[in-house]
Amino acid sequence: MNLPDPAFDANVSVSTMPELPWRNPQRVARLQADLARRILVIDGAMGTMIQRHELSEDDFRGRRFADGHDSLHACADAHHCDLRGNNDLLTLTRPEIIAGIHTAYLDAGADFVETNTFNSTSISQTDYGLQHLARELNREGAKLARACCDAAEAKDPEHPRYVIGVLGPTSRTASISPDVNDPGFRNIDFDTLAAAYREAADGLIEGGADVLMVETVFDTLNAKAALFAIDDAFAAAGVRLPVMISGTITDKSGRTLSGQTADAFWYSLRHARPLAIGLNCALGAKDLRAHVDILGEVAECHVSAHPNAGLPNAFGGYDETPEDMAAILREFALSGLLNIVGGCCGTTPEHIRAIAQAVAGLPPRALPGTDTEIVDS
Repeated sequence: MNLPDPAFDANVSVSTMPELPWRNPQRVARLQADLARRILVIDGAMGTMIQRHELSEDDFRGRRFADGHDSLHACADAHHCDLRGNNDLLTLTRPEIIAGIHTAYLDAGADFVETNTFNSTSISQTDYGLQHLARELNREGAKLARACCDAAEAKDPEHPRYVIGVLGPTSRTASISPDVNDPGFRNIDFDTLAAAYREAADGLIEGGADVLMVETVFDTLNAKAALFAIDDAFAAAGVRLPVMISGTITDKSGRTLSGQTADAFWYSLRHARPLAIGLNCALGAKDLRAHVDILGEVAECHVSAHPNAGLPNAFGGYDETPEDMAAILREFALSGLLNIVGGCCGTTPEHIRAIAQAVAGLPPRALPGTDTEIVDS
């Protein structure tokens, strides 16, 4: 992993491997230019939209897994494991549903589309007996999002759309014991995490992602393993992509699950030279604001926020309307806190459309060393 550079300039160096060329220099230049002139919009929740389809076990299995076997690799566990709920698998079995969700967010005004790969590591897919599909899930997830973005760009060449290759937190944590009676116990280690993330990153790069994002970070040690793996993947490919990082403040204590405040989170990961660092999930926009503000005070790169549509209700749903959420996030923008904004759990294309309209015309957060006047339009 690269050591921190005291001369770090977020406008010049925006990834983990500054000595490697960009994979697509023209697209990176366009992305940097877009970020300099306006607030960019990330899409909303994938799971919320999938739930609207009320899919059955047969939908998740498709023809490929109908008899409990992968056509490429016999999967003894798959016959005995329910695959319903494995949303990432729909990229292979019901790609038209995932493409439809991507397209709905693009039509709503999203500049970034996140791949349907939040749980596409071998670690998380082990729960379904499908760990051998990790690289394929990431590759095909990026290809599908790429096709949707390319189609949107073809309709409006003046509005570029970018694919974010998502690396989720996995279902394990390297910093905390899952056994309250044995605080020193760990059910995962750094090397295992790094190997799983490397496989996922390779797939996302192969599939055509524009950016890689380590997302919903609740354990910074997990994130460090992901960033280490990304470095390895870039070195093997001989090119690099911009990298984004997004953590999650797990409750109103203002800390991640592994105990860090927003500013400590930045300083722990600053060495990765991210294009953007931000916060998502767990909290609604109102409760997330103070922590985004703290992050913006210290971060030397762009800042992002894609909160939930409020806190979950008694039924596990989210009640914050597009109009309410957009109004809160507009205040974020007017206060100079945002470069990138979007939605997480409970958000829909309606939320993203309202957010995009709310921040349209407002200047992005000024990076260190620059000066941007915030004007209400």
